[in-house]
Amino acid sequence: MSELAERLGHRGDARLVIVNCDDLGTCHAHNAGIYDALRDGLATSATLMLPAPWSREAASRYRGEDVGVHLTLNSEWDLYRWAPITHAPSLVDGDGGFPRTVQEVWDHGDLDEVRRELRMQVERAVLWGFDVTHLDSHMAVLHQRPEFFDVYLDLAVDFGLPVRLPGAEHERAIGFPFRRLAAEEGVLAPDHLVALGNTNTPAMFERALHNLEPGVTEIVAHPAVDTPELRALAPDWMHRVEDRRLLVADEDIRRLLERAGVTLIGYRELRELQRGA
Repeated sequence: MSELAERLGHRGDARLVIVNCDDLGTCHAHNAGIYDALRDGLATSATLMLPAPWSREAASRYRGEDVGVHLTLNSEWDLYRWAPITHAPSLVDGDGGFPRTVQEVWDHGDLDEVRRELRMQVERAVLWGFDVTHLDSHMAVLHQRPEFFDVYLDLAVDFGLPVRLPGAEHERAIGFPFRRLAAEEGVLAPDHLVALGNTNTPAMFERALHNLEPGVTEIVAHPAVDTPELRALAPDWMHRVEDRRLLVADEDIRRLLERAGVTLIGYRELRELQRGA
């Protein structure tokens, strides 16, 4: 049984799903694919990567959809780079972009610079007109180290926003009780997290739906349209194109959701519950 589902007005054994699209703003192909998935597909939420080159174009397309901020401290691709939007020398690698790996951020990131950079990312999203619904962490850099998680949690409290977190079963491996700490501050997070990753096939999606537990589950995808630009910049471009097909054009997935008795929700519902409490 899920306390969160009950607080949202559903039965405790209800299976509620947020289908979230990461990397809005990364490139034109992602912007087009994500808005397709939000407006004509199964996606119920997305997250904007503010430092990425096409984030302003993503803002120009915004029509009030459920969009959060994809807090970004990494730029992982070799041939396509983005950098801090504040003065943050500890968050810049040798070629002027964010560090490529999570470990580099943990080893060299100055926490004051991290805090200032991430706060500016949220504030800029608000300035550009987004009704920000939640926060999550690009490459999960913020919830795997206590000192970085403190920054994440402070932002969630200050802006009154829910966050993405792994399920409670991951707390022992990560090494600190991040879900309990969030709950003590009144910050909400989905009960479960499923990332499609690079194994996104209809069978994978079907297994994810079949194995849903009671409560709120976030399924994370990266839909993009197939363009020469995407193929040139993203090593995993084919999986991103497949994500869009699954969310927009695959009628079998729609039927699976209906048969599984799934209720689709967005992060906005969690945000309103958190702020109301």
